[in-house]
Amino acid sequence: MILSRVENHCFLLFVFVFQAIFILILYRGGPSNVFRGFLESPRGADYSKPHDVYTNLSLFTRAPREDTMPYCSAQSPVLVGPLTITFRVLPSERVIMKRNPFVQPGGHYRPPHCFPRYKSAILVAYRNQEKYLRHLLYYIHPFLQRQQLSYTIYLIQQVGTGSFNRAKLLNVGVREAMKDEEWDCLVLHDVDLVPENDYNLYICDEYYPKHMASAMDKFQYTLPYKSFFGGVSALTPEHYMKMNGFPNTYWGDGGENDDIATRIHLAGMKIVRTSPHLGRYRVMDYNEETERQEPWRRPPSQHNTRKTWKADGMNTLQFRLLSRTKHPLYTKITVDIGYVPPFS
Repeated sequence: MILSRVENHCFLLFVFVFQAIFILILYRGGPSNVFRGFLESPRGADYSKPHDVYTNLSLFTRAPREDTMPYCSAQSPVLVGPLTITFRVLPSERVIMKRNPFVQPGGHYRPPHCFPRYKSAILVAYRNQEKYLRHLLYYIHPFLQRQQLSYTIYLIQQVGTGSFNRAKLLNVGVREAMKDEEWDCLVLHDVDLVPENDYNLYICDEYYPKHMASAMDKFQYTLPYKSFFGGVSALTPEHYMKMNGFPNTYWGDGGENDDIATRIHLAGMKIVRTSPHLGRYRVMDYNEETERQEPWRRPPSQHNTRKTWKADGMNTLQFRLLSRTKHPLYTKITVDIGYVPPFS
């Protein structure tokens, strides 16, 4: 009788624990998100004691035989958390190449010691920002290698005199990148942002678009507003096509981020965010004194996204491909995307 009571209590405890885990899985959006949380760095990451981004990368040496190479570990053994980021010295392309010997032409990398579990395309909208680009390449290559990813960095270069159109360039980048590989994840990355923590994994959420730059120094490491989706984001190709990509009709700075956030919800999805203690980014040429004098303002909305999102995006994308070149550290896609003055 005593034994049966003990067994009954154990059974009830088991049922309670199982129900709690089940509720957690539903709340977090699936089992992948729950278990991925165990791979994150401790919430008390000490940013006063950062590490060099190239620390321990020399431990990754080429396997003697590819046919006996194992799969990469679920958690990379060289992740350290907070990283030292400085923009005081502009690195040369030669220095970056020397420090990243396993990066192949076109900016492609796969771990030399194991089969990668994830394939991510890094897409950067660009126009004549060479200084930013070199700083980004110096940090982002080792950052991604630390996570044992297979990746390629794509630079989508806009030509002409028209206003910059970040969202349309990223649409072009997605279309061109998908010709090369069936990517697991599309990471849409501003050229002037560098991540500060290597536990900020450049992989997609299984269910929803992920906003990764949740804490920029420019915004005192908080979101500027609730629906902000700028800086760095990660979407699966399925997410991207479900929301019809990004809008093609935003010329100039800002404005498209609210449109993107709205179309995510209109497509039946929601935004998930990297936690602020991991999603920290440094903004190049950010001047705190200037920011206090001229604080950042949310760009005014220009479009009725509810009416336009199904007819403005990947299904209406038009551009002229001028060249596609494999540079030592990236693949450069040069395009003419035209120019249509908004509301002309």
